[in-house]
This record gives sequence, C-alpha cells and structure tokens, in this order.
Amino acid sequence: MNPLVAPEAFARDARTALSINVNKIALLRNSRHLDIPNVVSLSRIALLAGAQGITVHPRPDERHIRARDVHELAALLREWPHVEYNIEGNPTHNLMAFVRTVKPQQCTLVPDSAEQFTSDHGWDLPADADRLRPLVAEARALGVRVSLFMDPLPDAMAHAAALGVDRVELYTEAYARAHGTPTQEAVLARYAEAGRAAQAAGLGVNAGHDLNRANLTDFLSAVPGVLEVSIGHALIADALELGLERTVREYQRCIQLAQPAASR
Repeated sequence: MNPLVAPEAFARDARTALSINVNKIALLRNSRHLDIPNVVSLSRIALLAGAQGITVHPRPDERHIRARDVHELAALLREWPHVEYNIEGNPTHNLMAFVRTVKPQQCTLVPDSAEQFTSDHGWDLPADADRLRPLVAEARALGVRVSLFMDPLPDAMAHAAALGVDRVELYTEAYARAHGTPTQEAVLARYAEAGRAAQAAGLGVNAGHDLNRANLTDFLSAVPGVLEVSIGHALIADALELGLERTVREYQRCIQLAQPAASR
C-alpha cells in the first residue's frame, strides 16, 4: 500500500506537524533582481530548526513563488526524506503541472482565482465535485496525498470524502478574526465540529490561514486531531524580529503547549 495515501491514525496525542509556507520569502526576493533572500537557503534553516514541512503556493503570475523555486525546493527536500513537501493551488490553473513533475508528498487544492490577493474561501461541495473528481484521482494515482481547502462546514466533509481525498485543510481566517473577541468560543466550536465530522468520514485534518503565535495554541487545544498546520505570513513576519530559527522553535512551542500533558 502506498504510505502517502494509506489510511492515517488520528490520535489526539499525535504531534501536529508544522509546515512553513515560504511564499513571503519569495515575494520579498522578487522586489529586486537578485536572489536575496534565497528561498532554498532559508527553507534549509527552517528545517534545521525543526520544521516538518515546506509549503508553496505558486500562482500563475509568479508574484512570489516561481516555477524554478518549486523544483529547487524539491531538490532540497530529497535530502530530507522525512519532511513533507506540500504544493497548493488551484488545480485548474498551474497546480497539476507541478504535481505531475514533482510528485510532492501532498497537494492542497485551493479554489482561488488567478488574480485573487490571497485564498479566501473553501470548495463548494457537492457543487464543485464533478470538476474535482478526475483531478483528485490523477494526483492519488501519482502517489500524492490530496487535501481540499475547506470552510468549517461539517456537512461538507462527507462530500469531500466521497471524492477520494485524504485530508481537508480547514480555512482558519474566520477563527483568526474571532480570536480574542466574545465570539471566539462559538467559532472554535464550529471548527471542532467540522474537524470531528472530517475524521468521522475517514479524513485527516490540516489547518491554515492567519494562524500565528497568539492564536495557534488555542486553536489546536480546541480542535481535535489536527495533523498539520501550514503557516506563512505571520511566521515570516515574526522571523524579521526574532530570526527564522528562533521563530520556528517558538511556533513549535505553541504546538507543544496544545498537546495533552501525557504527550509533552
């Protein structure tokens, strides 16, 4: 059985993996005609500091991550066989070309438009199911784990499972906006319900978007069984102040604080 697409365990005491989205490093580099900062070099520092994954979201206009970056990072991660490479994007744009050539451990399918500033919603299931089904099947046939970017809608999780995907990534901007407000607990309850519904349907649960040092522990403490968080903007911003190595360790500390005491 292919270990990349095999059924997964969802024990709550499993350590949530930290995947670092390096898009913002590339965005800064692209403001000059130089290779500074270097995406690959900084990704290596993040891995040495304890990151368990690298995420990229290459958009068609190459505003940040470029095709060259995708392949250079793939070469780097061949030196780190236990680290996950996650390539995300719209499968009807340029994502599938990278899935076919790079064959990352995971691809995350995101319904963003080519001109969109950033991802801001999940897939509409079952309405989007017919166009997603053959793309999901192709990626899994290549041995690539498939995750769907989803809003926290419990009733949609069974539809995601019916497509044959392995995981869902819960879009967490709504939680980030609610954090520290009177609505935080109600919003968290909705995410927890969506996470339980996904697991009941046989899916793994990832999460990402606007997670940061202030809100990450609360999210992971409330939402059961999150296997992976993908964090970019806040983490890279923190690295400007703290340095990348220390920042990665700080995010790992936030994750550890959310684990049950027996697993710390």
